[in-house]
Amino acid sequence: MKAQGFDSAKYIDLQTKAILDRMNKFGGKLYLEVGGKIFDDMHASRILPGFLPDNKIRMLATMKDKLEAIVCVNCQDIQKSKERGDLGITYDIECLRMIEQYQSWGIRTGIVVLTMYAGQPEADIFRKVLEQRGIRSYLHYPIHGYPENIDLIVSDNGYGKNEYVETTAPVVLVTAPGPGSGKLAVSLSQVYQDNKRGIPSGYAKFETFPVWNLPLYHPVNLAYEAATVDLEDINLIDPFHLAAHGVTAVNYNRDVEAFPVLKALFEKMLGESPYQSPTDMGVNHVGFCISNEEVVNEASKREIVRRYYRTHVEKLSGKVNENAVRRMDTVMKQAEVSPDDFPLYKKVRDAAAEYSKAIAGIELSDGTIILGKRSKDLTAVSAAILNALKHIAGIKKEKDIVLPEIIRPIQDMRTQILGFENTMLRADEMMLALSISASKDELARKALDQIGTLSGCDIHCSVTQYPQDISILRKLGLNMTCEPVLQTKLMFGH
Repeated sequence: MKAQGFDSAKYIDLQTKAILDRMNKFGGKLYLEVGGKIFDDMHASRILPGFLPDNKIRMLATMKDKLEAIVCVNCQDIQKSKERGDLGITYDIECLRMIEQYQSWGIRTGIVVLTMYAGQPEADIFRKVLEQRGIRSYLHYPIHGYPENIDLIVSDNGYGKNEYVETTAPVVLVTAPGPGSGKLAVSLSQVYQDNKRGIPSGYAKFETFPVWNLPLYHPVNLAYEAATVDLEDINLIDPFHLAAHGVTAVNYNRDVEAFPVLKALFEKMLGESPYQSPTDMGVNHVGFCISNEEVVNEASKREIVRRYYRTHVEKLSGKVNENAVRRMDTVMKQAEVSPDDFPLYKKVRDAAAEYSKAIAGIELSDGTIILGKRSKDLTAVSAAILNALKHIAGIKKEKDIVLPEIIRPIQDMRTQILGFENTMLRADEMMLALSISASKDELARKALDQIGTLSGCDIHCSVTQYPQDISILRKLGLNMTCEPVLQTKLMFGH
């Protein structure tokens, strides 16, 4: 078992109390904007060992009798079929998934707010889908001059023009499938309309990163910057918090830049702002729950290196620009970390140079590095997974555990039916072949039984990977990185 650096039980206790205290501050109605991922926060679990991917929803479920969740989605994102990158599903489908997830945790939900609505046909179609599923939807409209035109925004032709979202719980989670969905505007629109109805309510923000009470250049906060280089988020000292309270706190550029306008909006709506700084708005207590600084620092530096590789690979495909690469390199220097600090990456590069073929390496939880190389039967990733499973199960490396009579039909299907040019089994195909072999062969079953031990391990590849391999590695819980070297015919799935 890997060393733990975060106390999840303490986090749930402290975070629950902080949210309920903020709710009481506003008289019992709180719109809580949730930043980052609420169900499967893999970033947090990687850099804070001991933080479970579903920690946030676990915490929120402890007070589900006081909660109601709404999901916001930007109609422009629906129109563009924008996808959630880590799952590969469009924002409208992610809305439906989020609602199902809330319901599975016993949290009241069934409301979608369609923001920036301007008659988009795709949004109208999605609204009908929601209606057929018994999900209520509300329309919020663009406001000219937002967010600077405060007089218009805080008026019946601004926030007052939006459809009022009917909620009953004292804490309303305002969530979204991704950034730019309009969560803040929806929250403030509700506060404005509540105020006109004589309902006392307020707003707060619940996000994990950056961690306000850790140093600016702490590895945890730098790992957050590394994860958002494409958004050009930059951590900085909150000047408003320092001026108002004499306390140094870390925030990020977008919240700091937006705060003067946000403060003015509060003053216009409520007569005075309940907050003196963007940090004041947050209820994040994650920084109080780090139990082992050394473990967390190491994990964060590993994550920065993973993001380094990801950014350079995304530059090859045009997903990020040169500015993101330069920013990533800067974060690496600030964290004083390099890929050369970790044996996995060097071993894969050296093996690729030695064998002149694609190599993949998996670093197991005990630090052992298992390599796999591309052959006529297996991709490098498939070989590395098989070799790792054999190592963990105590099976000799040269022993074939995927039966030839299982491999051959799959290879025939690839070449003769699907028209692929090679017979190499991708990771998903290899896992299928191993599963079938396990029903016939004791050693194959023994190896397959170890598949869960790969979750959380790092796998590094000497070339970029097929989308199918990326998908199966994600499902297995492996943290994949690649050298920024294109694999032949990557985009054609061969």
